[in-house]
Amino acid sequence: MEVQAILFDLDGTLVDSERESAEAMARALLEEQGIAIEQEDRDFVVGRSWVQIHEQLRSRYSHLAMSRDELIAATAAKREDVFAESGLTILPGAREVVARFAYLPLAIVTGSSRVEMKQALGALGLAASFAITVASEDVSTSKPSPDGYLQAAGHLGVDPRACLVVEDSSAGIAAGVAAQMSVVAVGIGNYAGHDQSAAHERIHTLDELTGELVARAMVRRS
Repeated sequence: MEVQAILFDLDGTLVDSERESAEAMARALLEEQGIAIEQEDRDFVVGRSWVQIHEQLRSRYSHLAMSRDELIAATAAKREDVFAESGLTILPGAREVVARFAYLPLAIVTGSSRVEMKQALGALGLAASFAITVASEDVSTSKPSPDGYLQAAGHLGVDPRACLVVEDSSAGIAAGVAAQMSVVAVGIGNYAGHDQSAAHERIHTLDELTGELVARAMVRRS
């Protein structure tokens, strides 16, 4: 089956902002709740959705009184400060790969919040490049659930089996596989060392995501 749409993860795939998000969350929790999180909590942010992050924090800090939405909003506000200090790292080939496949419907499926997604896409200059965006607020279950990817395919009107997923985390790869999509794993943003072996193809940077590699991934899923 030929590819009919490409669905991109965001953090760790197109941009590297997860460590900045962890710093912003740490600042928000200290200011709003007086909670000084540990390195374990910062590390947990990488490759995980806000659903998982909030659940983890509640299990570790019983006095956390912020709802998930409140934590997301407070973190997003602090991210503006962190980005102003250190900038946003755009991963190699991010803009180029979107231009390369602009003839196909493209989507973002991310565990980040919608406001965080808008911040990142604005910095990339790609806010208008994606036909569909699915953020953490748009699904009831996060990756490794396939819900986000299936929702994107449904909105695009494309058979999931004709979609290619581009991911970095093991949860994201599992979500794409569970959605019956072909999956390409990108290594350069995988700072947490997530297992990428379940992907149909693995590349180091998005510069390697060519039409030929996409076709090979589609065949391997079949």
